Amino acid sequence: MSVRAATAAAVLLVALGMSGCGAPNTPPSGQTTSGVRAGQGAGGAFKVAVARFQHETCTFCPGGDMGIEDWTRIRPPFGGDALLNDDDTYVAGFVKMAREFGDIELVGLTSPYEAFGGSSRAWTTKDAFDHFVDLMLTDLRAALPVDGVYLALHGAMAVRDVPRPEAEIARRFREVVGPGVPIVAAFDLHGNEDAAFLEVADGSFVTKHFPHYDSWFQGERAATYLRRVMRGEYAPVRVTKTVPVVTATVLQWTGASPVMDIMARARRWEDQYPGVFVSVFLGFPWADVPDIGTTVQVMTNGDATLAEEAASDVAALIWRERERYASAGSYPLPAEAVRRTQTAIASGATPVVLADYWDRPGDGTWTLKALVDGGVGKVLYAALTDAPALDAIFEADLPPGAPFDREVGGYTGEPAGQPVRITGTLRWKGARWGYERVAVIDFGPGNVLILTPAYQQITMPGQLRFADLDPDAFDVFVLKTRAHFRRGFDDNGYAKTILIVDAPGDWFGTTRLGALRYEHAPITRLYPFGTPPDGPR
Repeated sequence: MSVRAATAAAVLLVALGMSGCGAPNTPPSGQTTSGVRAGQGAGGAFKVAVARFQHETCTFCPGGDMGIEDWTRIRPPFGGDALLNDDDTYVAGFVKMAREFGDIELVGLTSPYEAFGGSSRAWTTKDAFDHFVDLMLTDLRAALPVDGVYLALHGAMAVRDVPRPEAEIARRFREVVGPGVPIVAAFDLHGNEDAAFLEVADGSFVTKHFPHYDSWFQGERAATYLRRVMRGEYAPVRVTKTVPVVTATVLQWTGASPVMDIMARARRWEDQYPGVFVSVFLGFPWADVPDIGTTVQVMTNGDATLAEEAASDVAALIWRERERYASAGSYPLPAEAVRRTQTAIASGATPVVLADYWDRPGDGTWTLKALVDGGVGKVLYAALTDAPALDAIFEADLPPGAPFDREVGGYTGEPAGQPVRITGTLRWKGARWGYERVAVIDFGPGNVLILTPAYQQITMPGQLRFADLDPDAFDVFVLKTRAHFRRGFDDNGYAKTILIVDAPGDWFGTTRLGALRYEHAPITRLYPFGTPPDGPR
């Protein structure tokens, strides 16, 4: 029987109300032929453990490795209802859907909240990784027996001496729950994941939009999928295809081809064949890890042929489009971007967004200097990383209206640009965006500079409505972002002009990945920086 015919037959079985469509004759491990998991009481709820451990690691970023204190500075670990009711989209979507079913009991495992500095931070230490995973597993053992596990992960975490952290998390959970309990996770599309995770776990759900509009939705899909597996209605067959291509994240915007076409192809398989789930990891090149690159993962209900066909098809499309997919593109340098900005202002094509895609630590000053030199006014610069400047403001207890005159930014190295002298007044200081110290400086012809102690990515104009700021009153926004800003500044038509701004020289945030000194990633076997294999594996 062909794949199409087999799938049509499976759809017919669903329509007739039969369980286990497309599944093998024998039930998966831990399930009974009645469709109820072993260990679930008659008429009782399924018990599902929920945990999160997410980080997008820039191993090339300065600042040193992250220990326990870096992971607890914003908020201590949390579990139980605090985790289940948190607004984290991957968790919130899963929890909402699971609760709507009415037959799932959720157990929130103690989990770390967020690393200070976010994706501008480097390696997590193994001690910190072990510490937080042990917290989860302690809660998990206390909750046994469980019928399922849901993990809210990222995919681009990098841990010292742990080559594949997310797969290791799944492996440690598997040791506790045993072989018959399904483990399912949600991921960010910037993850670096090869086959290791699905060799241990039963399902992965990856965002298909960048910006990530569908994080909540992937959590919901994971809940529905996990419930079907627990009920014995879905027998997961997993196939992973790695594509030997690595690309900078600024090129991964899903609003433009070829990435838009790749995601559309994945959705086409899901739309055409019910029960098929196709995920694409676009990869995260700033994490120097062995599984760096592009990956396709597919789950089907007991249909190995269909899984192989779908995974191979999407992987082949990526490989065919590798030149466009990994193209470095062409972005204006700061001086040219400012000239275009001045033209846009003169023609009324405002507001203008200048996106410093290359500045992952957030202290880069090339664009700031070009704007100051060009005398551009009504600029809202959100935000510049400068912890020393904030320390000076807060330790002197400067009041609003106090003069501000010092060099800012440019302290992570010459490629970030030189510090720029800003003379103005302090408009506001206080806590914002999870940081205890944030300051707003008025300077120049109607300009505002926001200082933060670590990298801050602004995605919506509404995030800037504080300290008497009205973002609608500005002509220019400088944002430290690659594509996330499109959520609030582009997709809704807010910004009339958008310029992705490059920086001179080679740095770890640019598209020039060939300049990076990888030690663990197989960069010499990945297109376009080496001699890759003849296609996906």
